[in-house]
Amino acid sequence: MKIRMKKKGLLIVSLLIVGIISINSNAQKNKPNVLFIFADDQRADALGCSGNTYIQTPNIDQLAQNGVQFTNSYVMGGHHGAICAPSRAMLMSGKSLFHVYDKLDGVITMPMHFAENGYETFGTGKWHNKAASFEASFQHGDNVFIGGMADHYSTPMRKLGKDGKLSEPINKGYSTDLFADAAINYLNGYAIGKQENPFFCYIAFTAPHDPRSPREDYIGMYPDESIPVPGNFKALHPFQFDNLTIRDEMLGPWPRTPELIQASLADYYALISHMDNRIGDVINTLKKQGLYENTIIVYAADNGLAIGSHGLLGKQDLYEHSMKVPLIISGPGIPKNQIKDALVYLFDVYPSLADLCNLPEPTNIDGTNFASVIKGKETKIRESLYTSYRHTARAVRTDEWKLIRYPERNYTQLFNLKNDPLEIHNLSELSEYKSKVSEMMGLIETWHASTDDTANLNPSTILPLEYDYKKLKQKPDDKQPKYTLDKYFKGVDLKDVDKSEH
Repeated sequence: MKIRMKKKGLLIVSLLIVGIISINSNAQKNKPNVLFIFADDQRADALGCSGNTYIQTPNIDQLAQNGVQFTNSYVMGGHHGAICAPSRAMLMSGKSLFHVYDKLDGVITMPMHFAENGYETFGTGKWHNKAASFEASFQHGDNVFIGGMADHYSTPMRKLGKDGKLSEPINKGYSTDLFADAAINYLNGYAIGKQENPFFCYIAFTAPHDPRSPREDYIGMYPDESIPVPGNFKALHPFQFDNLTIRDEMLGPWPRTPELIQASLADYYALISHMDNRIGDVINTLKKQGLYENTIIVYAADNGLAIGSHGLLGKQDLYEHSMKVPLIISGPGIPKNQIKDALVYLFDVYPSLADLCNLPEPTNIDGTNFASVIKGKETKIRESLYTSYRHTARAVRTDEWKLIRYPERNYTQLFNLKNDPLEIHNLSELSEYKSKVSEMMGLIETWHASTDDTANLNPSTILPLEYDYKKLKQKPDDKQPKYTLDKYFKGVDLKDVDKSEH
């Protein structure tokens, strides 16, 4: 009798264990996969779905139609010229600019959080936060580029080995294709495997970051003369606020000409269209392998770019064209064809995506969960938003207004973004806007304190606004291929190169 009872007890325990395993297995299967696509230096308006009728991005546009597009998504800024590095650190950590640095040492990253909660993680593409943090963040990886920028035609690629270490770099072919192919290979392998855990697949393209050198068959896709200059095009920036010969700004001579900007945009758009085409290949792989219906797809970029706006070429400023980034989220449980104007940061994506995937809320982060905005339960998660560049510029914006302050120059710009989205008309000197300037400066001081920003908003030494553009000298960096040297550096001494990575 005792033996029978013992056997019966063991059977019950066994059934309970099987039941628990089954429940856990089903819970894992019910979690959506994640495909996270990250572009490099892409303006928010360089997409068809953003209203740009001059560029062809059908696959990204389709993502927007199938999901939610955020029209006011921002990078918080940067503490040096390579905005890409702090931007990616913020995205991956969920922390603000003043609480994280580039290397991500000792930080629990977004892919680590997903792995801790049952996800299989894979990464390919640009990782601007040192090799050690990539190795700590991903279980699998191929065609990984550790660095800020490279020649698109010859990019140094690494593979994450079974020992969890990245291999030595080997220069391979065109960057966009290598990253897309690595993701496709991973997804095909995942599909024929056991699929015991959902996947988190991260693709970080180096396009459309310069060199402005599209793949050969995309060169000329957009004739230069067919692309209009931006509505806020200027030949020169009207005043000096920081280093006007930082690497990005030396990609063209001064003063900027319409022809230079048209040529730059034509190549820039071609880089984006090529990337869009390969994104379509990745998404088609999801569909062919029966993975698409249960995959949340995120499309975003690390920062914007001027390319002629306000007389600038780079992203080392706080105008909308440089701080605003695309952000699109689609997939199971996401409403279709929705546009949201809530003010969000890239570092809000981490907690929001965790919520959408039914994961525990990440701890020790600054990001705010905007899943409620996606689901239509709220329209906003903050009333204002703060951006920063080095110690030289601070900005705050609300739904309607934006103020940029340059402490070292004792200079202020005030724009009404609803009436003047291109930030052309500075209202700060007009007497009728004195109270608005005061109100917005109060917001900057509040944000400055709450974010642990250590920059001095009231320096004792004031620098001049004036500068002589004739003293600005153009020089290439060592990543520019022959195509861009021939096209954008005519008459420049090619012996003197800039080796900084932005």
